[in-house]
Amino acid sequence: MPFINRKKYIEEGDLVLIYVSRTIIKPLYVKKGENFNTRFGSFPHDSMIGLEYGSQITTPKERGFVYLLQPTPELWTMSLPHRTQIVYTPDSSYILQRLNVIVGSRVIEAGTGSGSFTHAFARTINDEGKLFTFEFHETRFEKAKLEFENHNLNNTIITHRDVCKHGFEIDDIELAADTVFLDLPSPWEAIPRLDKVLAKNRKVGICCFSPCFEQVVKTVQSLQDNGWIHIELTEVQGRLWESHKAMKRDVSDAIKRLKYVREKQREGLALIKAGKHPRPEQNKVKEKDYGFNPFGKGKRIIEGEDGYEWVDVTRLEHEVKTHTSYLVFASKMPEPVRHL
Repeated sequence: MPFINRKKYIEEGDLVLIYVSRTIIKPLYVKKGENFNTRFGSFPHDSMIGLEYGSQITTPKERGFVYLLQPTPELWTMSLPHRTQIVYTPDSSYILQRLNVIVGSRVIEAGTGSGSFTHAFARTINDEGKLFTFEFHETRFEKAKLEFENHNLNNTIITHRDVCKHGFEIDDIELAADTVFLDLPSPWEAIPRLDKVLAKNRKVGICCFSPCFEQVVKTVQSLQDNGWIHIELTEVQGRLWESHKAMKRDVSDAIKRLKYVREKQREGLALIKAGKHPRPEQNKVKEKDYGFNPFGKGKRIIEGEDGYEWVDVTRLEHEVKTHTSYLVFASKMPEPVRHL
C-alpha cells in the first residue's frame, strides 16, 4: 500500500481514494465485480484496475467522472472513518516540523485514535524509523491495528494500553524514542512514565495536544516537575483566503442607483394615490437599462468580462475552522548535558 512506498498502477485489493468533489473523498478497496455508486452513476471497480493513480474515469454512460487518487496521509485525513476527534494537517505538519521528525526517527504516540497522525508519522520516519503508538480503547485499537496492517505500515507497532496507568514499556523492545506526541485527556499523568523509554544520548522533543486550557496548565506543571525545558504553548489557526475580481465602482453608478430608487418610489406612491393595486403578475413595469449596477438591480456581468475595469482582490473567511487544540512543546537534553 503506497502510504510509504509509492506505486504507479492500481491493482486489485489496493486502496484508492475516490475524489468526487473538494469536500467528498471516499476510500475504496478495489475488488473485481463490484461497483462504486455516486449521484453521477456507477463506476465499476474492473475499470479501475490497471489504470495509473491520478486517472479520471467516467460512468459507462458518461454522466459524470471521478479521480482515482493515491493514498497520502493528507488525503487519508480528509477521508478516513472518524472514531475520535482527529489531528488535521495544519496541526500535524507543524508538529512534525517543530519536533524535527525525520527519516529514522523513533516516535511514541499516545493515543492512536482514528490513526490520522499515525499515517503522517509513519510516512515521515520511513522504513528506517520506528513508531510506537498506544491506544487504551479496545475497539479503537482493534480497528486501527487492522487498518495499519491493510496499509502496510510495517514501521508501526500498536499496543493496547492505558499509558497513564501502565507506562510505555514493551517487552523485549528498546523504544529509545527521540520524539513523543501525547493526545490524551490527562497527559500530565503519562509524562512521569516517559523517562524509561526515552533516548539517553540525544535530545528528545515532546508535543502535548490538549483542547482545554486547564489541561495545558497541568501539563506544563508536569513537564517542569519532570525535567523538561524550553516549554512553549502554540496555537495553529488556518484561514482560507479566496481571490476574485471586483469591478471598480464609480460615483456615477451610485448616483444612477439613487435616481432609480427615487423614480420607483414616486411610481409606487402615484399608484397608491390613484387606488390602483394591480395583481402581482400584472405589476411588471418595464425597467430602464442602466447597464451594470454594482449597488443593486441591473445587468448580470460575468466576473472578468471584457468592457469593464476589474481589480484583483482577496477575501478572508470570517470563521476559523481549523483550530483543534493547544500544542505544548518541550524538550529534554541528553543525560551527560543535564549533569554538566
